[in-house]
Amino acid sequence: MVEKVSLDRATWEFSEQISDPSGFGAVYAASSDVLTNAVLKFVPKGRGADRELLFVNPVGVRNVVPIADTGETDTHWVLAMPRAEKSLKAHLAEQSGPLNLDSVIAVLADVTSALIDLERAQIVHRDIKPANTLLLDGTWCLADFGISRYAEATTAPDTHKFSATPQYAAPERWRSERATSASDVYSLGIMAYEMVAGRLPFTGDEFEIRNGHLHLEPSPLHGVRNSFAALIEDCLSKSPGARPTPENLLNRLARAAAPPPAGGLARLDEANLAEVKRRAAVARAESEATSELERRVTIAKDAARTLRRINDALREAVLDVATAATIANEGNGRWTISLNRAHLTFSEVAELRQRPWGNRPAFDVLAYASIGVRIPGNSRGWEGRSHALYFCDAKEADRFGWFETAFMHNAFSRSMPSIDPFALPPDQGAAALGGGMAGIQLAWPFMPVTYDDVEEFVNRWTSWFAEAATGVLGRPGTMPEHPTQGSYRTS
Repeated sequence: MVEKVSLDRATWEFSEQISDPSGFGAVYAASSDVLTNAVLKFVPKGRGADRELLFVNPVGVRNVVPIADTGETDTHWVLAMPRAEKSLKAHLAEQSGPLNLDSVIAVLADVTSALIDLERAQIVHRDIKPANTLLLDGTWCLADFGISRYAEATTAPDTHKFSATPQYAAPERWRSERATSASDVYSLGIMAYEMVAGRLPFTGDEFEIRNGHLHLEPSPLHGVRNSFAALIEDCLSKSPGARPTPENLLNRLARAAAPPPAGGLARLDEANLAEVKRRAAVARAESEATSELERRVTIAKDAARTLRRINDALREAVLDVATAATIANEGNGRWTISLNRAHLTFSEVAELRQRPWGNRPAFDVLAYASIGVRIPGNSRGWEGRSHALYFCDAKEADRFGWFETAFMHNAFSRSMPSIDPFALPPDQGAAALGGGMAGIQLAWPFMPVTYDDVEEFVNRWTSWFAEAATGVLGRPGTMPEHPTQGSYRTS
């Protein structure tokens, strides 16, 4: 059945639905007085994005599939474009294996010419992949310039969906950083690897693909001259600044098409590939460090929110009963409640940007806080007690939660601290947790503290605060007060 739709320039007839290589929208074979062999792409109207994001038709840019007409229906934006012979995705499927070097260079040169002009026009495609690379009049051209930005704008506010195609997305895209021309070069490098190797460098579920782009080096390419392997590896650098510019890339592609070097030039070619691999290793290490920092910061912020609920439960429980108490809120979750001459203090959360110790103890700490009860010093100079709160994976690797603990001087120490037991930040508490004899030892086992089971924590600290306010709180008679052995992971 033939249908019609009127767009800005012409009325188009369409009937046969054909596959959409990009996977976004429905595509139909179409024709009009403007263009007889065309396709119409119907893109659902999405919340949060307008047609200007979608209708990108770069002027003066080589090797792009032009938009011949645009318009809309009640439910869709409509784009009319020349019908291509096939997509690179279909071409790779037909070959069912690696392409020869000449064919690969021809594809890359055509697309790189487009990237040169796009960079000058300050346009970033954001979703270069074989499905968006179409053979039109004998030239490989880029299509769907606005699709990625449009998809991102319509999905991000609600679902934060990753709008680029994961298999081809640059590391910075996974970190939600701004896409640049270097991001397009990386995607082109993935395409180049796929054409040469007959497979993608990173596969699996989305987590595995993300890990590959951020941290892993693709398997080495075999049967490819060193200069061309180095070119692909440069494109796939984890660092955007280390990737070639489109113009530099086109020059290197021209050299790659020349006969392979011999003699001293061949040895220099090998030395260059070795240097490219060394730089790739450095960039990969930097990417891993950046990802680890992001992971720690994200989890630590979640930890702060969790502790705030525990903090609030304790504060509200005290103030509900001790109506004569006063509270000093010091910001960032830090407060002091005073009753008579006793003080109950809760500190703010400190994020730890790096692991506070080596491999002993085995667990990691991502955030730290403390809680304590203070009184005026007694005849022996004792002024109360404090406990540390570590957000760590003390019991099971990578299962993080809040744990309460405290420290003391060992039995041979002559020191009698005024706060005993006492809290220590992780870097100072490490000496007591490493397994050897140290001047500092554990005085309180690692006890989990959760909002779902906060009653024991609240009862214990309100009891100590009540004893402090009535003048009967004293230094513990024996320490540790509970067995500490086995309360945290040592390996």
